Amino acid sequence: MRDSRLSKRYARALFSIGQEDDSFSQYGQELEEFVRFYTDNENFAHAVSSSIFATEDKKNLLQAVLDRSDFSIVVINFLNLLVDRNRIEIIEAITEYYTILTDDASNISKAEIITAKPLNKKMLKKINMSIEGLTSKTIKPEVREDLSLIGGIVVKIGDLVLDGSVKAQLEGLKESFKRGE
Repeated sequence: MRDSRLSKRYARALFSIGQEDDSFSQYGQELEEFVRFYTDNENFAHAVSSSIFATEDKKNLLQAVLDRSDFSIVVINFLNLLVDRNRIEIIEAITEYYTILTDDASNISKAEIITAKPLNKKMLKKINMSIEGLTSKTIKPEVREDLSLIGGIVVKIGDLVLDGSVKAQLEGLKESFKRGE
């Protein structure tokens, strides 16, 4: 819980700076790139987040990695701050929340699309356009399969659930029969 509040606080602080200099999108991309490197390199992640090593050694290691990147000075300073304050281990949570802030500011929503069988690109594009028309937002679709649906799709956008699955229709029909309709 504490890490969640901290990660949100750090994400909001960086996002605020990004809004001021109109670079919030770039900062988000840089954070995502760093998180990929951080999670892919377990030894690096351990070294920069471990209390065994001196802060100066961790910062030198971080700087050696960042020297090979083209990250902005703001993100470099942000990552150094996280190392200084022993918070680098929450970089993934910070980045997740930062992405939410960026998407919200850019009028983008994530939609979870659940289908019984794989969607081809044409069908996914059609569904995506329909959802965008419904929400008036740009949609980032996340598609997954669930064989229990039998057919149709379920779309989840935040708290909104649109269930057009055959399973839901059959359950509705079953309830209608129970009520004698």
